[in-house]
Amino acid sequence: MSAPWRLAQGGRIDRDRRLAFTFDDRACEGLRGDTLASALLAAGVRVVSRSIRFGRPRGVYAAGIEEPNALVELGGATPESMATATTVELYDGLVARGLPGRGRLAANADRRAGDRMHRHCDVLVVGGGPAGMAAALAAGRSGARVILADDGSELGGSLLGSREEIDGASAADWVAEATAALGDLPEVDVLTRTTVLGRYDANDVIALERRTDHLGADAPAHLAGQRLWDIRAAQIVLAAGAHERSIAFAGNDRPGVMLAGAARTYVNRYAVAPGRLAVVFTTHDGGYAAALDLAHAGVAPAAVVDARPAAPDAWARRCRDAGIDVLAGHVVTRTHGGDALDGVTVARLDAGRRLTSGGRDMACDTLLVSGGWSPTLDLFSHALGALRFDDAVGAFVPAGAASGMEVAGGARGLTGLGACLLDGAHAGARAARTAGFDAPLPSVPAADEAPASPPAALWVVPEPGDGEPWTTHFVDLARDTTVADVRRATGAGMCSSEHVKRYTTLGTAHDQGKTSGTLAMGVLADALGVAPGDVGAPRHRPPYAPVSFAAIAGRDRGRLHDPIRVTALHKWHEAHGAEFEDVGQWKRARHYPRDAEDMEAAVLRECRAVRTGVALMDASTLGKIDVHGPDAAEFLDRMYTNLMSTLKVGAIRYGVMCRADGMVFDDGTAIRLAEDRYLVTTTTGNAAAVLDWFEEWLQTEWPDLRVHCTSVTDEWATIALAGPRSRAVLGSVAPGLAVGRDEFPFMAWRTATVAGVPARVCRISFSGELAYEINVRAWYATGVWEALVAAGQGDGITPYGTETMHVLRAEKGYPIIGQETDGTVTPQDLGMDWIVSKKKADFVGMRSFTRPDTSRTDRKQLVGLLPVDPQALPAEGSQLVDGEPRQIPAIMLGHVTSSYRSAALGRTFALALLQAGRERIGQTLHACARGTAVPVTVTEPVLYDPEGSRRDG
Repeated sequence: MSAPWRLAQGGRIDRDRRLAFTFDDRACEGLRGDTLASALLAAGVRVVSRSIRFGRPRGVYAAGIEEPNALVELGGATPESMATATTVELYDGLVARGLPGRGRLAANADRRAGDRMHRHCDVLVVGGGPAGMAAALAAGRSGARVILADDGSELGGSLLGSREEIDGASAADWVAEATAALGDLPEVDVLTRTTVLGRYDANDVIALERRTDHLGADAPAHLAGQRLWDIRAAQIVLAAGAHERSIAFAGNDRPGVMLAGAARTYVNRYAVAPGRLAVVFTTHDGGYAAALDLAHAGVAPAAVVDARPAAPDAWARRCRDAGIDVLAGHVVTRTHGGDALDGVTVARLDAGRRLTSGGRDMACDTLLVSGGWSPTLDLFSHALGALRFDDAVGAFVPAGAASGMEVAGGARGLTGLGACLLDGAHAGARAARTAGFDAPLPSVPAADEAPASPPAALWVVPEPGDGEPWTTHFVDLARDTTVADVRRATGAGMCSSEHVKRYTTLGTAHDQGKTSGTLAMGVLADALGVAPGDVGAPRHRPPYAPVSFAAIAGRDRGRLHDPIRVTALHKWHEAHGAEFEDVGQWKRARHYPRDAEDMEAAVLRECRAVRTGVALMDASTLGKIDVHGPDAAEFLDRMYTNLMSTLKVGAIRYGVMCRADGMVFDDGTAIRLAEDRYLVTTTTGNAAAVLDWFEEWLQTEWPDLRVHCTSVTDEWATIALAGPRSRAVLGSVAPGLAVGRDEFPFMAWRTATVAGVPARVCRISFSGELAYEINVRAWYATGVWEALVAAGQGDGITPYGTETMHVLRAEKGYPIIGQETDGTVTPQDLGMDWIVSKKKADFVGMRSFTRPDTSRTDRKQLVGLLPVDPQALPAEGSQLVDGEPRQIPAIMLGHVTSSYRSAALGRTFALALLQAGRERIGQTLHACARGTAVPVTVTEPVLYDPEGSRRDG
């Protein structure tokens, strides 16, 4: 497709860099520096999308982030389901499609990398227009650390789309000089393509940057990543300018209707004519400036329709000199055409804002509308700043101050370029001074501008005649909300702006009411017969602009969202055929199949190795917390149900922790390293939770305790060496360690040299067999493991995994937290009354043990189960019932928590939580699941070596 509406000269585009793109399956061409919207206008595309409720054709309406209409889907390598054509920077090969009302999730998700950065600054300037640049220069010259953030691809804001002059030079030249000056200030950072999304407590600001830096200077933003900035600013200067708004009249949504300021941008920045024959409908002086810019570019507007009774003399004279008719005291009442504009009806207004005639038709293909400017005060509202309606400005402006924030330029309701430059410079200097820097009030260059005439506050234009339906007077184009919708709300008795917003969905679309918010309040006030100030404005809430979940997540997705953790021995396990399972975030070896073994066969073999010879397991994933400080012993006494302060240096004690309700939270060991230092272990899945639990009590309940807790889980690798031959194997690789039964008793630890490296060796067993846990620094793990394997070759040493560990501990009746417990189990329910100290004055959960519910005799208790058929295996989770299993209703007495086949027992067995379980030992129940019922006999939970004779070898 050619570009019939590209102007022959002017603009900030690169005419030597042609870019091919596709829109709605049609081949098009644009230039480097175009947005998708400007390229579509240049190609003569009028209809870009369809409206959300009524499916009406919609064209490009604005020129920036405020665009309510031109929503597109981006395809290709980086799909995006809903983007505004006005903010998509054109690149070669772009594929886009107009939205049919609603966005659709892309078939292939956006995989662009995103990251998050944290910064502090003295002054954050939001907005890179004239006021923002002046503020950044004033603050930066004081030596303050300044960040200037703007959502455009380059600084300048509205100056990039105007023909105004500053000190006799073009605005573009001033922008270039100011940009260079900012670059020369060492403490000033400029973030372009960066949209500030929200201001939170204590001036914490979140901003989204569309990055291109890592792809080179020519990289388009939509092919690069996104960066979420978390900026903590001492002071903020809000210089985000203002958004132009429309007027509600019949057919004001037709393609070809555009904001007047947007038309200036397309003509001056992109060298694109928005049409061939234009009419300008305005309520203020800006409409005349737009008409003259179009005339200068060779697009002669037919007329300026000014709703004010009298046109400003200077502007009217310049327009008439350019051959543009000026119709003061007139309004556009409706548009004509199909999918594109081909004319409007213009009529005169009397002093009472009533139409005095049926009007006359005027031919045009473009209607430029400007109902005034609405200051961009979203961040001010986020900071709980109050707004008031200013009749002189015709918009809501700040009613006072907001903590840590200066508001400058158009965001404060100023319209003149010179006023904005001066206001921005003074705001930047004030912010720097408040942040502690010496910043004198600067002088600024003078802008060449005509004195402004007061605007007219016109919200709704009625059509001639009675019975106005208001159904095509659009207020919010993004939501297809009309004057009829607003009047329906007031007819239902609503008068609050917040209620009407929710009833009609005004201002809740992707644009958050940027072009429609103030208009909506004016329409509501008109319907209620009150002033806009009496209605007020709804409070703005973050985010200011749409932000994708992918950007919020950044790199925190997939493997980085829930990292895969592996031990230092992981590669050895892989090389030796281990099958893995996920335990928390860890990959743990579940079993090591040989030849064609299934898991059951492999586990039975591994179990026999532990019970009859020697085997080793990687237990590095156990949580390890270093607890040290003068009050470490007192702290652990409060956290565990048993005493830890009486533990001697060199000894180990098993312990249980409960929540405040008395329910078991975690278990593990405490190793006393010194009088003021312990190493406590936790279950793999609860390592982080236990550390958090410790910190919560230390920081909120017992801040007087002198204790520090540090996770050292990743620092230490732990190798469990178990089995009757484990003592001999350990002794062969640790010749300096006395490993005899008397010299190295159960629940003691020793420092030693194992396989030539320093180690801490503990006599701990989770299998009931003679066993050791060898702890070495993680980088020594593979060498020590391989030395143990070599030393145990003659004894048939076997690696075993977590599934074997489960079988071995279950044979001994050792519970696993989270499997034999479910948050409703006390130590007493597990048959562990012995671990609850009777000597301590208090510990977390102690008081709850005296509650009637926790002392009931019919609570669920841990028991063992032996199936009547020794080969039958009840499913874990099976419900335990008494009597006939198919009896209705069946009374559920408990459930199976673990069930396995045992090589040592030569049969199947299970553990269960059973109501009044200890009283039911010897009874036969049924374990029911999935339509099957397995008869089982209730037993004690310890089924293997109940005397514990094998523990010491």
